[in-house]
Amino acid sequence: MTRRAENKMGTMPIKKLIITMSLPMMISMLVQALYNVVDSMYVARISENALTAVSLAFPLQNIMIAIGSGSGVGMNAFLSRSLGSKNYEDADQAAATGILLSLVHYAISAVFLLSFAGVFMRSQTSVAEIYDAGTTYLRICGVLCIGLYFQMLFERLLQATGRTLHSMICQATGAIINIIFDPLLIFGIGPFPQLGVAGAAIATIFGQITAAAIGLFLNLKYNKDITLQLARVFRPKANIIRAVYAVGIPSTLMMSIGSVMTYLLNQILLTFSTTATAVFGVYFKLQSFFFMPVLGLNNGMVPIVAYNYGMRSKASIMEALKFAATLAIVFMCIGTLAFELFPEQLLGMFNASEEMLRIGVKAMRIIAVHFPIAGGCIILGSTFQAFGKGVYSLITSVTRQLVVLIPAAWLLAKTGNIDNVWLAFLIAEGASLLISLVMFSKIKREMIDTL
Repeated sequence: MTRRAENKMGTMPIKKLIITMSLPMMISMLVQALYNVVDSMYVARISENALTAVSLAFPLQNIMIAIGSGSGVGMNAFLSRSLGSKNYEDADQAAATGILLSLVHYAISAVFLLSFAGVFMRSQTSVAEIYDAGTTYLRICGVLCIGLYFQMLFERLLQATGRTLHSMICQATGAIINIIFDPLLIFGIGPFPQLGVAGAAIATIFGQITAAAIGLFLNLKYNKDITLQLARVFRPKANIIRAVYAVGIPSTLMMSIGSVMTYLLNQILLTFSTTATAVFGVYFKLQSFFFMPVLGLNNGMVPIVAYNYGMRSKASIMEALKFAATLAIVFMCIGTLAFELFPEQLLGMFNASEEMLRIGVKAMRIIAVHFPIAGGCIILGSTFQAFGKGVYSLITSVTRQLVVLIPAAWLLAKTGNIDNVWLAFLIAEGASLLISLVMFSKIKREMIDTL
């Protein structure tokens, strides 16, 4: 077995390591969040119906992201544990397995969206403009989503080996390309055609493919902890696929449940008005400014915890968890303050009508109360993934988003007051925290305390 230099995750002080690994990803997540907001701002300038179409299309788009992210989390955790235990053969095979799975996921996604995008949109609206725009957007994003899957894969490989600065370069470049081409293709600036919502989809795809190409280059040139070999891709090992999916499938389902939640909540909100769904879509984009950096912190923490579990270092694991949880909660408190103090200004960026402002200002202030709780829950959920207990994250997510949030929103909608519907987020997050703490106490007792 070839000997390799000790990875920095085994030598650097934990707090410095978390900052070093997480900060680049938090920055790249902020850039990604900026893209999400700017994209919707441009679409909103077409019409409120265009904004509603993209909001209604989001659940299917998010499922693709969930598939890529979930398998990436599984590969990330397995690869980091392999490096921590000095099993470099399995680490290399995990990377190759990720390439094969990305190809399979792309083929399935492309066929599905080409076949069922129209059916999905028709199930939510009878407004021709919304249906046409949403269907076009989904089909374009589906047939060319290979960039999405390989971008996420190559970013995860860089993250798993501690090269988060390179991961940031990859993701941020893709988002910036997207931001640049959004107005050019949506409005037909200069030599570019005016494509409307289709232009937003094409800009998204272009950014993803660019990021994937950069990610491949960075892994080949700078990622010395793994060796990418094409021959390994088509000689997969069943035990590694099982290990990747043991964490990856629960993680994918967990994120996909978010799509189901969004779809069902949109149906509840449509009983009030299409403007209500547009408000929810805008909220979802804006909250990403705070949730996505915490997810970046999460992505930096998972390989650290997994690596130190492989090294059987209990003290390092607990230090990493406490420090990450503190950072997440503080960051989410800032998000709560922003939503409480500046809701009109935030909504105003999306050409909000009087009706959107009437609904949206109260919605933002009510929902934002749960942000700090959500920050703690995200860190606890990532802990489950680091220890290969992705099913715990799945149980928590199902409870929060389907067992609690949707029934609570449905019952609160029966009051006839849309402001009450937003209280479901706080109720659901409280339930999530209780379950997460129970699950964590079990992991601590059975896995951490035995080290």
